[in-house]
Amino acid sequence: MAKNEDWIGGRNPVLEALRSGREIQQILVAEGSNKGVMQQVVRLAKERKIDVRFVPKVKIDKVAEGAHQGVAAQVAAYHYYELDDLFKRAEEKGEQPFFIILDELEDPHNLGSIMRTADAVGAHGIIIPKRRSVSLTQTVAKASTGAIEYIPVVRVTNISQTMEELQKRGLWIFGTDASGSSDYRTMDAELALALVIGSEGKGMSRLVREKCDFLIHLPMIGKVTSLNASVAASLLMYEVYRKRNPLES
Repeated sequence: MAKNEDWIGGRNPVLEALRSGREIQQILVAEGSNKGVMQQVVRLAKERKIDVRFVPKVKIDKVAEGAHQGVAAQVAAYHYYELDDLFKRAEEKGEQPFFIILDELEDPHNLGSIMRTADAVGAHGIIIPKRRSVSLTQTVAKASTGAIEYIPVVRVTNISQTMEELQKRGLWIFGTDASGSSDYRTMDAELALALVIGSEGKGMSRLVREKCDFLIHLPMIGKVTSLNASVAASLLMYEVYRKRNPLES
């Protein structure tokens, strides 16, 4: 993907961008902010020979979105990966592939939150569609609190066709569906698998649902009939983690 310049703001996002080795052009730090985490930012930037400029806070306000906490980094735009990169990550770790497929998820905060959990449980990557879906924006980066630097995201033209390709390459597809499906605790997480998370409100599309090998649901005994997409995704991802990493007796 062609690169262009962009800005990320916030202490943790900037710190993780530095730690990950991402290409950074310069860092702006608000005057008088060289304390705590900011000292780590400045030290790492100097180690990587990245230009650090101490400027009035209003200058950072102009280039960084939201609550930037007095620091912003000018970085190369986030790039997308290929499916082969996800398989390679799993192979390098000696693990069965574990991917997350997001079917037309639109909320950048949900995507950022899902990225945080995907990183926490060791998922090998996330797959999103090119159309009718949130992309890798600065809002997503902020919500991910740095996880965007570590979780590869693949953007595909057609989710259902991609699911077919994954199945041909040995993956089993688990979709989330409230009606007529199995309890998520029955899922065989030892398989090479992908979890499909539907969009906010609508859930999975019909074509995507039909392509799934298994349909699972999260049982609920309260009055609320559904969970936030990122919450549901987190519960399912941790179920995979729990079954793949049992406690030793």
